[in-house]
Amino acid sequence: MTSILTGDIINSREVDSNEWLPLIKSAFQTIGRSPKIWEIYRGDSFQIEIENVKDSLLFAIKLKATLKKIKKLDVRIAIGIGEKNDSYTNITEGNGEAFIYSGLAFDTLLKKQNLAITSSDKEFDSICNTSFALALLTMDNWTVNSADFVLKYLENPSTTQKLIAKELNISESSASERRKRAGLDEIMQLENLYRELINKKLNQ
Repeated sequence: MTSILTGDIINSREVDSNEWLPLIKSAFQTIGRSPKIWEIYRGDSFQIEIENVKDSLLFAIKLKATLKKIKKLDVRIAIGIGEKNDSYTNITEGNGEAFIYSGLAFDTLLKKQNLAITSSDKEFDSICNTSFALALLTMDNWTVNSADFVLKYLENPSTTQKLIAKELNISESSASERRKRAGLDEIMQLENLYRELINKKLNQ
């Protein structure tokens, strides 16, 4: 079982691609090589495989924070979970359940919200998509400062708020406020819940 993420950049034409393209390429390169593992196509669309299904939501959150560090930008991401046929050299030519479900989520669910998931388990999908919708009430409204704080934390979860404040050249009280406004603790609770649900799914 694997996860395929299909997405596109919101408002990409309003910002010079030189600002955001290197950032997402850098994020993708931490996962694997193009074009087998990921590819950017049609200018602002992408597809990437996160082989460890448990990490797919975390990567989506990181990618959202990465892009929202740039004013006006955001991202839509559809996660598909399932099996795949590995006989391809370019991910955009891949096939199997994970690809089908990712495409289905992208074509249907992303009309209503910017992050969605589809798998063979409808109850799992319903719980996740409802939870995602609630989290997006905060995540879609991240400011540049909020996204920057979230990304600093996600890149090094063992770091302290004091160190993040120092990196951002702000006071600890300001760092605390940014953390609260970003809903970071609640979003990490969702990420933990997702991992628990995936564990149950994998052990069925």
